[in-house]
Amino acid sequence: MAETTETRLITETGIAARVVQVIEASIEGLGYRLVRVKVTSTNGCTVQIMAERPDGSMSVDDCETVSRAISPLLDLEDPIGKAYYLEISSPGIDRPLVRATDFARWAGYEAKIELSTPLDGRKRFRGIIGVPNPDGLTVPIDLPDVKPGLPSRIDLPLRSLGDAYLVLTDELVRESLRRGGPPVLDEDDEDEEEVEAPPEPPKKVSRPLKPKASAKPKPDKIETEASLAAKARNKAKPIRTKAVRVKEDGKLH
Repeated sequence: MAETTETRLITETGIAARVVQVIEASIEGLGYRLVRVKVTSTNGCTVQIMAERPDGSMSVDDCETVSRAISPLLDLEDPIGKAYYLEISSPGIDRPLVRATDFARWAGYEAKIELSTPLDGRKRFRGIIGVPNPDGLTVPIDLPDVKPGLPSRIDLPLRSLGDAYLVLTDELVRESLRRGGPPVLDEDDEDEEEVEAPPEPPKKVSRPLKPKASAKPKPDKIETEASLAAKARNKAKPIRTKAVRVKEDGKLH
């Protein structure tokens, strides 16, 4: 099959590659795009599947739709071969770049890129990415603080891409939110279960409290675009399914 701008440039290996073979066609059939599959040792074994709509969005409902569609396939084919937790998530703001269209969509923003084979003795690069060249074979990256005599712009071969993702900056957060990208979640939104602590009993006061000295009223805090972006930057996280499923002995709980 000929490569297109929609072809994933980063391919998984081992167990993750087997998972891709089982689920990719089903995910695409639902109108989503597979971004990445990772199998980690978290909680014994966790299968992380990252997907998105063609416009880059992905809601909790979308994650649940994907989970319901691929769970029977994973049960049938059993590419993991042992108990595992299944997690479906959106790419997040500091997303992986896995297609040429990802680089084109986020041209002008900072990224970290690692090549599978060295280029002039170097594999890791960090800088501002540009639009991929028309042939779709390379992507330019502007490197900051290069040594005298070395080029500040390099064309990286996309076929040698090992890993690539955006660097989370205030500018990226603002632009992602402007485009209607992944929503910014509070820390509590990712908790699967929340147990409220019992309220503290009221403290007894053995003597009357003295009235506080009058203080000058504090001026209202003015939120600027930069301060809002900073808050969003601290809370920017991918959307994930809240119901984590575990497969063990052929049963899903």
